[in-house]
Amino acid sequence: MKDIKPRLIAWELTGACNLKCKHCRGSSTKTPDPDELSTDEAFHLIDEIVDFASPILILSGGEPLMRSDVYKIARYGVDKGLRVVLATNGTPVTRDVAKRLKSAGISRISVSIDGANAKTHDAFRGVSGAFDGAIRGISEILKAGISLQINTTIAKENIDEIPKILNLSTDLGADALHIFLLVPTGRGQEADEIPPNEYERVLNWFYDQRGKVGLQLKATCAPHYFRIMRERAKEEGVKVSVETHGFEAMTKGCLGGTGFCFISRNGGVYPCGYLPVLAGNIRETGFKEIWDHAKVFQDLRDLSKLKGKCGICEYKGVCGGCRARAYSATGDYLAEEPYCVYQPRTQR
Repeated sequence: MKDIKPRLIAWELTGACNLKCKHCRGSSTKTPDPDELSTDEAFHLIDEIVDFASPILILSGGEPLMRSDVYKIARYGVDKGLRVVLATNGTPVTRDVAKRLKSAGISRISVSIDGANAKTHDAFRGVSGAFDGAIRGISEILKAGISLQINTTIAKENIDEIPKILNLSTDLGADALHIFLLVPTGRGQEADEIPPNEYERVLNWFYDQRGKVGLQLKATCAPHYFRIMRERAKEEGVKVSVETHGFEAMTKGCLGGTGFCFISRNGGVYPCGYLPVLAGNIRETGFKEIWDHAKVFQDLRDLSKLKGKCGICEYKGVCGGCRARAYSATGDYLAEEPYCVYQPRTQR
């Protein structure tokens, strides 16, 4: 198999968070896990990463700003040549915090907005005032001159507000809106997923917004979008390319284990944050060794191992199905995607 390197790494710096989001992947708590990677271990991990790859490093949580050394870790990664970005709920971002993040070299900050108003967002986030706090944080991020990305998790509770959230993202001055289709892990098992036909409708609507707004639009945890993009482009008589569809034309649906991985707060390495199949731990094995040789990564890189309709689908090379949803539904990360309505050509 050809040499594959990570393009994106999401790193859960801490499990601590000041909110109580009903869809939280990590079931975060108010206090840090005493077993979290130390500052020195964080530096060592960055050294291991840059020895063989140059991915975008996403500092996440929990709430990464609950760690006082987040600025040191970010600066260390930037000084080693990495593009370092940060994912926050926005509420801890004051003017001073934003300035420190800018000084640390953070090039983009994503803020989670899960409702077009305080009522919906605060219900999602489990804390009254979360929406207003996020908006204040966004203001400071922009004043500090840091690129802003809005992340929105889509579930039954907010699906009707997605067009308004797109408008809000534009009004706020964001550079990008990334939508995340809910994956039932952690506290996310308690939230309500939308049915498969609604996934299809939302992703087609999302495709229609291309060129209508001045934002970068990206669908995450929605590998179906990459099939829809090609179906729609074919209907329009357009070839999918960087010129016609931007960066999305260069990537594919599920990147877990192929271009992306998730590192937990205590060093566990996983294909993604929603697929709880451990590939290894950096406290025991070198990161490159895990990336190159872990069984789950090897399995996910071999499309011939996909089962059910995913295994025979003509779009498996650009979609691949959500391996986390397959695992959640069946216990098998190679099973067919349970939330896809598409019927492969050979089944028709």
